Amino acid sequence: MISREVLAGRRADAVARADAAASALAELVQDRRGSNDDDEHDPEGVTLSSEWSRLSGLSDAAADDVRRFDDALKRWDAGTYGICARCGKPIPAGRLDARPFAELCVPCAEKAI
Repeated sequence: MISREVLAGRRADAVARADAAASALAELVQDRRGSNDDDEHDPEGVTLSSEWSRLSGLSDAAADDVRRFDDALKRWDAGTYGICARCGKPIPAGRLDARPFAELCVPCAEKAI
């Protein structure tokens, strides 16, 4: 089974990704402030809306991962990490390696889809 230290380390990675995306998004906003450029029709590069969308997606995904790791760490501390929230059976180690914040075993996750 995955250790608490590994969970905490992966959470720290997610926090770093969230911070980097938020910083890049803030920089984009700052760089574009006061500019009246029509970059939507600029054939030379990525449009502002495309970059904004990309960075927002990265930021949202990283923030979601942080929340999931926080929840996983709470389950670890409560002694319920690695136990399916639906059926109560152990979640296989391979699933936890791939998705360390998994709350459901594979059969229950398949039913939830």
